[in-house]
Amino acid sequence: MADDNKTPKQGQLNIELDEKVADGTYSNLAIINHSVSEFVVDFVNIMPGVPKSKVKSRIILTPQHAKRLLKALNDNVQRFEQAHGEIKDYEQPPIPLNFGPTGQA
Repeated sequence: MADDNKTPKQGQLNIELDEKVADGTYSNLAIINHSVSEFVVDFVNIMPGVPKSKVKSRIILTPQHAKRLLKALNDNVQRFEQAHGEIKDYEQPPIPLNFGPTGQA
């Protein structure tokens, strides 16, 4: 007898999340580059007083997916602010973004 709970229904997508990915990666800086065919988003964790940092995660998106991500983030920020109040964008000194060559595809 088949177990219907483990078989996705038509039109549904079964997405798995392994433990390492579920832990997440903290980032306080995103560097975005793009070409005609893709957007590259590098996530970095910079620490005060540490002059060097490494990219912790890189996501590569098509322009269409980048636009969908922008819309989804905007929708979620609006819902968050409706529930919890405005997110304050504190002024921070500019971070020199000269650690490595600029992205190209």
